[in-house]
Amino acid sequence: LSGPFDFKVCFGFELHFVYVMVSITQMTQICLSDFLPLQFIQQLLYVCHAMIIFTKSFVFPSQILFDQAQRSIKCQLQTFVKEDLRKFKEAKKQFDKVSEEKEAALIKNAQAPRNKQHEVEEATNSLIATRKFFRHIVLDYVLQINVLQSKRRSEILKAMLSFMYAHLTFFHQGYDLFSELQPLMKLLVGQLDQLVVDGAKEKRDMEQKHSTIQQKDFSNDDTKLEYNVDADNGIAMEGYLFKRASNAFKTWNRRWFSIQNNQLVYQKKFKDNPTVVVEDLRLCTVKHCEDIERRFCFEVVSPTKSCMMQADSEKLRQAWIKAVQNSIATAFRDDAEKLEKRRSTSTGSLDSGGEPKEKTLKGESALQRVLAIGGNTTCCDCGQPDPRWASINLGITLCIQCSGIHRSLGVHFSKVRSLTLDTWEPELLKLMCELGNGVINHIYEARREELGARKPHPGDPRHEIEAYIRAKYVERRFVRRPSDEELKMKVVNLSTRVKRLSNGNSEILSPRPPQPNPKARSDSGIQNSTDGSREMLANTASTNTSLCKEMVVFCEPKEYSPGLQLFWASCSCSLPDMAEALAHGAEVNWINTEDDKRTPLIMAVHGGSLVTCEFLLQNGANVNQMDTNGRGPLHHATILGHTGQVCLFLKRGANQNAADIDDQTPLTIAVEAANADIVTLLRLAKMNEEMREAEGPYNPSGDETYQDIFQDFTQMASHDPEKLNRFQTYDSQKQ
Repeated sequence: LSGPFDFKVCFGFELHFVYVMVSITQMTQICLSDFLPLQFIQQLLYVCHAMIIFTKSFVFPSQILFDQAQRSIKCQLQTFVKEDLRKFKEAKKQFDKVSEEKEAALIKNAQAPRNKQHEVEEATNSLIATRKFFRHIVLDYVLQINVLQSKRRSEILKAMLSFMYAHLTFFHQGYDLFSELQPLMKLLVGQLDQLVVDGAKEKRDMEQKHSTIQQKDFSNDDTKLEYNVDADNGIAMEGYLFKRASNAFKTWNRRWFSIQNNQLVYQKKFKDNPTVVVEDLRLCTVKHCEDIERRFCFEVVSPTKSCMMQADSEKLRQAWIKAVQNSIATAFRDDAEKLEKRRSTSTGSLDSGGEPKEKTLKGESALQRVLAIGGNTTCCDCGQPDPRWASINLGITLCIQCSGIHRSLGVHFSKVRSLTLDTWEPELLKLMCELGNGVINHIYEARREELGARKPHPGDPRHEIEAYIRAKYVERRFVRRPSDEELKMKVVNLSTRVKRLSNGNSEILSPRPPQPNPKARSDSGIQNSTDGSREMLANTASTNTSLCKEMVVFCEPKEYSPGLQLFWASCSCSLPDMAEALAHGAEVNWINTEDDKRTPLIMAVHGGSLVTCEFLLQNGANVNQMDTNGRGPLHHATILGHTGQVCLFLKRGANQNAADIDDQTPLTIAVEAANADIVTLLRLAKMNEEMREAEGPYNPSGDETYQDIFQDFTQMASHDPEKLNRFQTYDSQKQ
């Protein structure tokens, strides 16, 4: 019986040694790898392995010692698990509980309506108290984690060191083996002493910080968010926001948002894959949302969709808005050579195609026509040659760096578009050719040399260029303010020009802007006439003299203002004078109370210029602003039979259901005037609007046929306005 018994015992010890070796290896790699070098750990494992193999030859004599050593290690580790880990788990449970309470307080605070002050105060006070208690629990939790980490290292090392010393004293025959281990053990002793000292110091520091922070007032404390475009992980900014769902219930959910890789993404949980909200921030804008019930809301708008979000406070909302704006500007500071290389590569790859190549040629044609205007061959703000971007509401060309700065100003100051990558409508292209860098710099840099301001040059630091651009367009520091007499003369001259136009003198139609290079303008295929519709105005005036006489009556105003200059400049189709009036502080929706409360946009309709209307709309004109008779720009364009303007206003969201004081809608007027083109446009727009409402978010752009027809009318209004000149004497018929 002794044979089989010895075999079972030996086999059991063999398995035991294997188990011990694997356990030591895993324990060392998991518990010691965060503060000991890899080479040191490998050496430690090698020595332990050799030690166990050597011990196997003394299984029976050393069985008692081996069991004693194992119990020693086991007892120490069990004590560590039962006591220290138990405290850590209790702290974690309390932390999780308080986290849920904080989450509930945040949701309650976010849901508090702005018009119920007592609920807002109650929610705010609850949030402050919960947040304060949460920070205390967090400190306790962090303290337990650090104490556990410190003890984990020392206890594991202490147990292993005890295990080694026990074998060293017992196995005299293995002295040679353990003599090689002594330097390592001495190093471990030093590491252990240092860990104990560091752990004690760290514990004292944490306790001191804990007591200090407990005395701090967190009533007005917000989460600190910083925008860092150069972050190592590629995340420029991150934090919690409430997101409004796109479903029918419009529910709000709290998500972890981050700005990374030129994208806005969010996660439901940290382990979930990020969901991309905006794929390319360069195509987006961000704005405040004050027209909804919830506070601290803002919206990121892209060409295809929009995302409504809510911050926890006004300070955090401003931080997120600024971060998105900075990300947009940063995205446009990419290497210009890489952009040009990508553009050249994509152009070459599409040469063999049909439609893509045609679009590229259109882009190149737009670039050539805009750059043909005097001063447009260099950046308007820094002088960088060969600009590829433009500000469409200012009418200037920009380099890629300045375009990024202009985007950061916001669309109420500058709307940036690519000259090569974007599609250009005819009226927008003609607007660019009517203004140009020379005209705008003549206005916005009139006093630059007088004030001694230095204009940036290519290669200057970005912050210097940004400071100059903000001073130029936001502060308008270099604009020359006209005297009262100069402003009066300007208004009188513009009104006189309108009066001459009403008498059919089309030669006066052309404004007198500064023309840096007249030849270049004629070469671009665009004459001094903005869009060819000024001649149409003259013909219209001769057809309906009663209406035009009504328009050109000029009475001495009570006050001369930039708004009045914009008013008459819009009617005379003088874009440089309009740009000058806006630079002098004119309100684009200025109302002339002495002239039936008409606006510059209504006067631009009577001026007959499609480009003048486009310029005002690009600068924020209200397409639905009505006069005393309850008629908006769409009413006036319909009455005058200006089909191109009707098409433009419908594309910009004009309300065709609005009725004037005579209860006449634009469609009613067009039907009575028998204007087939305008009736067609109005009915198509109404049908498209009904289709969009029926299909909801699945078809936000509407019917393709509608888009094609409106595009055809736009092309015709820009290139052949005479074909659309179906003026009808609506007022005379009505009388």
